[in-house]
Amino acid sequence: MLDDFMTRATLAGIGVAFAAAPLGCFVVWRRMAYFGDATAHAAILGVALSLAFEVSIFPGTLAVALIMAMTVTQLAGRGYAMDTLLGVMAHSALAFGLVAVSFLSGIRLDLMSYLFGDILAVSRTDLLVIWGGAAIVVALITSRWAALLASTLNEDLAYASGFNPKREQLILTMCLAITVAVAIKVVGVLLIAALLIIPAAAARGTARTPEAMAVIAAAIGAVSAVAGLRGAYLFDTPAGPSIVCVAAIIFAVLSLARLGIERSG
Repeated sequence: MLDDFMTRATLAGIGVAFAAAPLGCFVVWRRMAYFGDATAHAAILGVALSLAFEVSIFPGTLAVALIMAMTVTQLAGRGYAMDTLLGVMAHSALAFGLVAVSFLSGIRLDLMSYLFGDILAVSRTDLLVIWGGAAIVVALITSRWAALLASTLNEDLAYASGFNPKREQLILTMCLAITVAVAIKVVGVLLIAALLIIPAAAARGTARTPEAMAVIAAAIGAVSAVAGLRGAYLFDTPAGPSIVCVAAIIFAVLSLARLGIERSG
């Protein structure tokens, strides 16, 4: 079954959707959209360093994304506005990554595949890495769900419940770095934030509980991956952007349906 490239691509898209969905809910709730974007941009620097030191792309992008996310977390509130700090870090990391790539001699690099993804080229090893990373993210968020939710709602409530908001922020940071590292092959660094935010935002208006929102977001992400790949195959369009386009259409349809229900009620 895994000999078919479309099957591997579909499984890869679903795996990334399952990792991004619950994490995306917390990104939406905490208004961390730009934070996710900045971490994703840093992944290009990780790609360049991985190729320079001749190591696998996954550990390189994971390390750089994690360092980026932790650095922003530590510097926030120390004389810099969060949006300013994220803007500086995100664009600087992307620029340094692109410049570093230009110095790599003797290495054939398809930069577009890292910027916008190359899901159709996913191998069995890539599939194992993607689903392994997704399993880690889902396990971390599931095991710390109550603590993460309390920390998101109110830090004082979290302290009163015996949770440490800073530790929960670190867990979210780790999950974000892992998701970026596994998603770079599927949608690329420029579209990772979209896959995090759009399914979660689409699910927000239809869910009655936080748990339901995470499940619905996962379903929307999976449907977007499958339908986007099918559309890319039929219309000969880029696979990664096609997946994001389907997610955006689902968001628009659900938003319009919600507005219609509110007006009729």
